[in-house]
Amino acid sequence: MEDSNMFTDNAQEVFPIVDSDGSVIGKATRGECHSGSMLLHPVVHLHVFDREGRLYLQKRPEWKDIQPGKWDTAVGGHMDYGEELADALRREAREELGLEDFTPILIDRYVFESPREKELVHVFITISAVTPKPSEELDGGRFWNIAEIESNIGKGIFTPNFESEYARCKLASAHSRHSS
Repeated sequence: MEDSNMFTDNAQEVFPIVDSDGSVIGKATRGECHSGSMLLHPVVHLHVFDREGRLYLQKRPEWKDIQPGKWDTAVGGHMDYGEELADALRREAREELGLEDFTPILIDRYVFESPREKELVHVFITISAVTPKPSEELDGGRFWNIAEIESNIGKGIFTPNFESEYARCKLASAHSRHSS
């Protein structure tokens, strides 16, 4: 992207604050949630496989407030305050990759913590017959084969969140369990 100031994260966007079970207990802005406050807020991740078992990853743009320039989960986004989990997943998939018609399968839910934030992550997979079309909010994306991903883990190419989720969720085996 030529103009890195064209997009910015909206620090005033309002997220739900949840307990460890996912029940909403309050609300806070993106700025508050990403300031080291450790306010637990829900996010959705969608791992998109093709029929050959390759995993689609998005390239995070340089303007992102967290992990700019790294390869990450195909779809990842925050739930808006008052939004349902399924609606957030479908909105993010549509906004980021133009995916409309897909069947998500929930494979995990866990708490991810970094020095800046604490998220309740809902992890889904899907198998897509169409190639995602990354929006201009991303710096592109592509399918990676599993060997290619595994040979690049730990080299600073992927976000730490993706790497920990990849290992935690055993994404390659999750795909094969659900592709038959």
